[in-house]
Amino acid sequence: MVKINKIYTRTGDAGSSGLVDGSRLSKGDTLFDAIGDVDEANGALGLVRAAIHPEKSPVEAALDQRLSTIQNDLFDLGADLATPPRDGDAPFAPGAMELRIIASQVTRLEGEIDAMNATLSPLRSFILPSGGEAVARLHLARSVVRRAERSAVKAAAVRALNPAALAYINRLSDWLFVAARHIAQQQGGDVLWVPGASR
Repeated sequence: MVKINKIYTRTGDAGSSGLVDGSRLSKGDTLFDAIGDVDEANGALGLVRAAIHPEKSPVEAALDQRLSTIQNDLFDLGADLATPPRDGDAPFAPGAMELRIIASQVTRLEGEIDAMNATLSPLRSFILPSGGEAVARLHLARSVVRRAERSAVKAAAVRALNPAALAYINRLSDWLFVAARHIAQQQGGDVLWVPGASR
């Protein structure tokens, strides 16, 4: 159980921050870039949820519920990134003190992608991040998640990170792309890129 009584601790005033195991790293470390980008992605998903109307449409109600689950997953992901691996044969197995992204969370995203994608027509061009407000916010969230993935990959180049966490964040950007198309379908369709249209 998380218990937070005091917001400021002064422990980071010198430019370091703590990991779950009590060790400290510079706030400029690539790991904190990844953790911060995951946090920003979660905020972007909150903005998506503020722009959808579950009471108006079963499609939007289902999206809102799925986004609620994903927002919770992103806190799991942040905790996972902030927890160094244990020594031993299963360094990223969930334990009493470790919260880890697991394969079933990735598989759930894949199932939801497949279900949404089954209702969509094949793409004829790249999609502009435009359309209704929720669609545009989904595309923005997707781009933030892509940045979070790049940050996590950079961090993984210098330290061991949970492979399932990396897979989750990669799959999430795919999920957001398909979700944007899924909602756009309810609002007149995708806004397609027309190469050279302004020449």
